[in-house]
This record gives sequence, C-alpha cells and structure tokens, in this order.
Amino acid sequence: MLEKTFEPQAAEPRLYAQWEESGLFAPRAAKPTDGAADAYSIVIPPPNVTGSLHIGHALNNTLQDILARYHRMKGKAVLWLPGTDHAGIATQMVVERQLAAAGNIGRRDMGRDAFVEKVWEWKAESGGTIVRQLRRLGSSCDWSRERFTLDEGLNAAVRKVFVKLHQDGLIYRDKRLVNWDPHFQTAISDLEVEQREQDGHYWHFAYPLADGVTYEHPIAFDEDGKATEFETRGFIVVATTRPETMLGDTGVAVHPEDERYKGLVGKAVILPITGRRIPIVADDYADPTKGSGAVKITPAHDFNDFGVGKRAGLAALNVMDAFARITNDDVPEIPADLVGLDRFAARKAIVARAEEENWLREIEKTKHVVPHGDRSGVVIEPWLTDQWYVDAHTLAQPALKAVEDGATVFEPKSYEKIYFEWLRNIEPWCISRQLWWGHRIPAWYGPNGEIYVAETEEDAREQAMSDYDSEVVLTQDEDVLDTWFSSALWPFSTMGWPEKTEDLERFYPTSDLVTAADIIFFWVARMMMMGLHFMDGEVPFKRVIINGLVRDEKGQKMSKSKGNVIDPLGIIDELGADPLRFTMAILSGTRDIKLSKQRIEGYRNFGTKLWNAARFSQMNEAKRVEDFDPATVEQTINRWIRGELTKAERQVSEAIEGGRFDDAAGALYRFVWNVFCDWYLELAKPVFNGADEAAKAETRAMTAWTLDQTLKLLHPVMPFITEELWAELGKEGPTRDGLLMAAEWPVLPDAFIDATAEAEIGWLVDLVGEIRALRAEMNVPPSAKPPLAFVAPDVVTAERVARHRDLLLTLGRVSEIAVVEAAPAGAVTFVSGGTTAALSLAGIIDLTAERARLEKEIAVFESDIGHVNKKLGNPNFVSRAAPEVVDEQRAKLAEAEEGKVKLQAALARLDAMAGA
Repeated sequence: MLEKTFEPQAAEPRLYAQWEESGLFAPRAAKPTDGAADAYSIVIPPPNVTGSLHIGHALNNTLQDILARYHRMKGKAVLWLPGTDHAGIATQMVVERQLAAAGNIGRRDMGRDAFVEKVWEWKAESGGTIVRQLRRLGSSCDWSRERFTLDEGLNAAVRKVFVKLHQDGLIYRDKRLVNWDPHFQTAISDLEVEQREQDGHYWHFAYPLADGVTYEHPIAFDEDGKATEFETRGFIVVATTRPETMLGDTGVAVHPEDERYKGLVGKAVILPITGRRIPIVADDYADPTKGSGAVKITPAHDFNDFGVGKRAGLAALNVMDAFARITNDDVPEIPADLVGLDRFAARKAIVARAEEENWLREIEKTKHVVPHGDRSGVVIEPWLTDQWYVDAHTLAQPALKAVEDGATVFEPKSYEKIYFEWLRNIEPWCISRQLWWGHRIPAWYGPNGEIYVAETEEDAREQAMSDYDSEVVLTQDEDVLDTWFSSALWPFSTMGWPEKTEDLERFYPTSDLVTAADIIFFWVARMMMMGLHFMDGEVPFKRVIINGLVRDEKGQKMSKSKGNVIDPLGIIDELGADPLRFTMAILSGTRDIKLSKQRIEGYRNFGTKLWNAARFSQMNEAKRVEDFDPATVEQTINRWIRGELTKAERQVSEAIEGGRFDDAAGALYRFVWNVFCDWYLELAKPVFNGADEAAKAETRAMTAWTLDQTLKLLHPVMPFITEELWAELGKEGPTRDGLLMAAEWPVLPDAFIDATAEAEIGWLVDLVGEIRALRAEMNVPPSAKPPLAFVAPDVVTAERVARHRDLLLTLGRVSEIAVVEAAPAGAVTFVSGGTTAALSLAGIIDLTAERARLEKEIAVFESDIGHVNKKLGNPNFVSRAAPEVVDEQRAKLAEAEEGKVKLQAALARLDAMAGA
C-alpha cells in the first residue's frame, strides 16, 4: 500500500541515482533500421562554471528535459549533451577575489602560468556545483558526454576555427572602439554591459569659431516657428555629459538641413584647452531638435561619434589610457596638470576651467543611462584599441538565408524579427579579451611585428622561417578569445569536430535549441554563422525554442536588492522538483512569466491529488491485469474515460512536439484533476461498492490501466513522483518491465473515443456541474439536500435520469429526483442539456436574507468597477504607471464585471422563485 504522502526529499535522490545507474541517459544503441527521424539531439546552453542554479536555469532545463524524456519514450535515440562554459571574466574574478581574501599576491605578481594553474585548481574543486544542481532538477543529460568549453577537445576546435577564418580573411586585427572595462583591463561584450539610469548633467560649452568667423543665431520665433530675432555669435554651443572627452574632439557636427548652421559647414572652431583647430561637418547624426543642434565629435571615445568620424574623415585621438586616466600620447597639447588624472577628476578640472575661462554656458540636470560593467560595477569607457575581429557581415549572410528559407525555425516565430534585425545590421565582432583565463589567441609575433596565425607554435615557427634566415623568438598574443567564440562552436565541437565522429554523423544537426531571447544575437546567431561555415552549409539546429523571462508575481524583474528572488534549490528542498517543473511548464507560454511560491505550492497539490488518486485506486483493489485490453470494456464510464485519455494523449503529444509546454501541462492538469480524479473516480465509486462483479472487475482493471497511461503522459513534466508511483503500483499485478523513464509513450487509437459514452457522461457531468454552481450561487448550505425535478424531459433524458439516479442523488447532493410537467412552486429553474430542471429551495434558504446578500455583493462589485474605470480613464495613470500595474487593474475590472453578471443572474432567479 502506498504511503500517505510522497516524500520528495527522500525519493528524489534515490530515483535520480536509479536513472543515472541505468544508463538510460545515454542514447540507445543504433538499429539497422534507424533513419534521421529516429535520432533526437539537443545541446544544453552551457551555464557558467562559476554559476549556481537560478530560476532561469530551472525554466530552461525543465523544458529541455521534457523534450528529452518525451522523445526517449517515443523510442528515439536521444542525446541531450551537457556541459559548462569557462566564463572568462567571471571565473577570473572569482579566483582573484579568493586569492586576495587568502592574503595571496595578485595575479600580475603571480604571473600568467601560475595564475591559470590556480584557476584550474578552483575549477576542479568548485566548478561542478551547477552540474550537481541540474541533477537535483531531474535533468536527464548524458553526463558521460559532459563537455567544458576549455577542455582539450574544444580547445583544438577553437584553434582550428580561428586559423581557418584567418586564412579565409574573416578574422583580422583592427583598431576600433570597444566597451572597455578599466577595472578588469579588458574589452567586454554588450551582454556584459549593464545600462544604469542615474542623475547627471549636460555641460553646455561654447567653442569659439576660428578665423574671426561669426554668424547670425536665431533667439526668438513667431507662432509658426520662424525666427524673428537674431544675435551675432562668434562661437557654437555643444553639450556633453562627459566633459573629459572634449580633449579628444576632432570635429563638430550639425545637420545638413539645419538652417542655423548651413553657412558654418566647412568652417572650424578652436577647441578650448588644447587650442586645436577642428572642422564643422554636416552629418545626419546631429539632431536639430535636441539642445543647440550641434554635437561635439570624439571618434575615439563614443560609438556614434566613431561612425561620424569615419564618414567625415575625422581623426580618432585617444585621450585615456587603459585605466581611464588622461594621457597625452595622441594629443601632446593636453596640459600637464590633466595628464594622469582619473577621468572623473579630469571632468571636474575641465568644468572648473570652463567656468573660469567663461566658455561654460549652462549646466543642465538630466537623468541618463550610463553603461557599467556587470561584473566590475565601474563605468564602461568606449575606447579605441587594437583588437581581433570577425567579419560578421560575411558570415551573417548564410545565417540569414537559413532562417528566411525555413532550414531553422523559431518558436514563437515572432523572435525571428530580433534575429533578422541584428544580422542585417551586424557590426564586426570583437573577439579578443585582455584576460588570462580562456582560449589564448593562436597568433605569434615576430621581432619586427609580423603576425603568424597557426594552430601550434611549431606551425607558427615554420611560417616565420619564410621571413627570417634563422630561428627567432616568437611571442604569443597575450589576449584570450571572447567566451562567446568557443560557445559559437558548441553544437558541433561538443560532438568531436574537427574529427569525423559517430556522434556528428548520428546527431548533427541537432533537433532543438531551447534558450532565452536575450542571447539570440550573442549566441544563437553566432552558432548559426559558425555551424553553416564549418559544417558544409548545415544549420546547427532545426528549431530554436525561446523561453520567457521569469519575473516575480507582480511582473517585476527578480533581483537580490528587491528581495523578490525565488531560489529554485530552496523550492526543491521544501516542495520537491516536480512542483517547480510543472509550474515552469504551465507558465512557459508567455514572454514574462509571473511566478510566486504560492503558485508552485498549488502545483504541489496537483501531485498530491495524483498520489491520493493512486491510493484510492489501491484501496479499491484496482490492480493491473495481465493482457487487459481497454478496447473491450463495456461500462459507459470506462468507455468514456478511455476516450478522454485518448484525447489527452493527442493534446499532450501535439503540444510537446510543437514546443508548447504550457498547453501540454494544461492538458495534463485538466485530465488528471478534472477528468480522472474529480469525475471518473467519483463515478466509479458506486461500481466499486456495488454488487455487479463483472462491472467491478472491469472498472478496477480500467482504473489501473488508465493510471499507468497517465503516469507515462505526465512523466516528462513530473518525473520523480510518476517514477515512484510506477514502481509502487507495479508491485501488484504483472511484473513491471523496467523503469517508467524507459516505458513506451502511449499512442492510443481513434477508435478509443466513444461518441455515445462521451455524450452520456458529458450530460451527467454538465448537469452535476450546473447543480453545484447553482447551490454555490444561491448560498445553499452544504448539508441541505433539496429535491430535483426535470420538467417534461424528452425520452433520452428521462432514460438517462433513470440510469444515473443514484449518482445524481450522491453527486448533486439532492434528496429526491422526479419527472414533472411544470416546475414546482419555490423552485429555481435552470437549463442543462436542453432540458429544464428545477431545484426546490423553498424553506432551505431565507429569500429576504439572500436577496440582501446578493444586492450587497453586487454593490461592492459596482463600486470596484467604478473605481477601476476611473483609474483606467485617467490618461496620466495609463501612461505613467508600470505596464504590469495597468494590466493588473484591467484584470481586476474584468473579474469584477464577470462577478457582477453572475450575481445579477442569481438575483433574477431569486426573483423568479419568489414570484412563483
């Protein structure tokens, strides 16, 4: 007999160990009859080796595991390939902090080799945390194939790809702007930049026009915006939030159609402090409606300015070093008292000088977005430096075509827009990082600065011999590759490329990729580019399923500072993995998933409901029967549940195949809770307690069979509780053949759907539902059993009433059932299945008190409706309130309106009853 409750804390580790020891996580052996459709593969988005399981991981890996378990049960050879990312900057930061905390010398004093050795030591000791945590979630990855983006096999793949792309002219070295982190002393990707809104200032500076030039500047306008007054100016005003960058200004831009400045284009200004002469250029980037309409251009320290500088032929002058201190290497005119100052100290000094010299015209307070390093927390500096780049534009063209032609599809399809927009406007990809932990760039420098790109130093030396008569000292590039570079090779490098492996032959291209929208361009697009280039034009995956972002119950982003983070490991400790997984699945259909602990607790109750149903079945001797054939059942309820199960199987299968995990979970919930537990087992009770032994035996066997099929359908979403029930229920009846995880997915025939049984039981379910709803609406006490009458029913209905009389008395909680020609006095009437029925409530409810209650509750709804309508009718509220707040108010309005309609209908019935 089953225990009273399922104890996940004890069961989950035991069950996971059974799965792992069974070898079922690995793909099944190949069969001679296997074709491409018999394999299913998916690669895990590799979490950072430094990471711990967060709620986003829980969502993403739950969805992947549903797919893997489903296709495994469908008989396919399934490869779910796991691994972790070396996470260059994050891992280096963790180890540097540990060294500092232990009182050790810094990495630069330690030296590169010794520091990298320390990182490998840390990885061996602490790098497996997230992998262990993924096991706790129930992830059925093939751990025997686990990869690491810095393991030797992937390192070889990375070197080969770099060298080949360099040979193809698709990797090159260039001086361009990058996101520079002055703390970590490295370029970082856009994904590692956190945009923070903060208070700041616009400093308005007057740059004097060169050569005594003046112009007439409009200062007053009529109603039509036409200038009516002018003043003569010998300067042009620009505004900036970063005064320190003015030292590197090499131009001032104005819009070509701006009438104020048309006569100044081609003239020059004298840059304050340095005295440098810089041109005024025309460029569409300047916005005549913002500020003065004139923009200072600093190509070496602003991404937009870099573009203007390219178009206008302006010089790009660095005025900061790697620590974001002022340097005069490119601009000797910078005064000595500014050289060496931190950028923010220089800002204060420049503003003070502008005020003193009277070229500061205005200080305007503003709120603006400032880029910060997500790891370092310091302000990121756009900085001009030599880096390695990939010609992403060339690689992007086949990647665009593959999605346009449908070789790879996105689910939902709307995410293709993000993919297309980024690839169609793609910039060169900076792939070098000034770190020590990562794939060191396979490039060596000769004594005269020659660059030799090769997979090994030996190959580089061979190249160098063509330039030198004897062996020379070669120095390898100090930089490492962007972490995303090795991740871009993940689908094929993890399967053994560049070798021609059995895994590549059998499982590439992969079937699905499940990932988040925020890395479509950082990862998905780059995998597409690399896969198509190196795998003979084959896409790396056929479908990309984009999961949503998990937010708190109010729709706000989770953050530690807000205290609204839900820890998945804490949830698993308290409630088990299954409720968390089911919640992730059923909420996965939206871009923003509103999650609360209460919702997860609700789906724990779902598991409890299933467990109790299995216990009830055991208590009623529902055991599996050898060679039981559900096609032969005769009882109406058994033919009905067979059809309902068949429909549920169709819904669940189609939903999982289509990547609609919310629909799959919803179909499972409705079948298990509403159909099997609430109705079938209730309808089976009289049979279990009756004297018809044949009906009893059939219903017991059908109950056991239906439970088995239900466990199979539910297993991909809730693997632990279903596996436990499979084992426990298997102790009775025929011997089980292995684990549920390896069971065959049910595919039930259309013939199992019985229209006659569906109509009959559907009538009964609808009728009882109407009675229960009416009782609740009219506030009938639970203990009361009013009489039920059917008013002039047709022959079919009368026969159904007679057949199901006992069930109606029990389930409807009524005292008697009659067939009458007219509704009795004091009865409330309702229509069900085309027949009028009457529930006699006279003497059971107090009409006067009930009327007062309904009118009072209607008044409350009306008050709520008025209050919310007033809010939503206020344009200021709708425009200024957070979107989730507005949505919440709209939902509240809809709920109040629906409640009011229901109560008004109940009041109308009450009036009809009193009138009768």
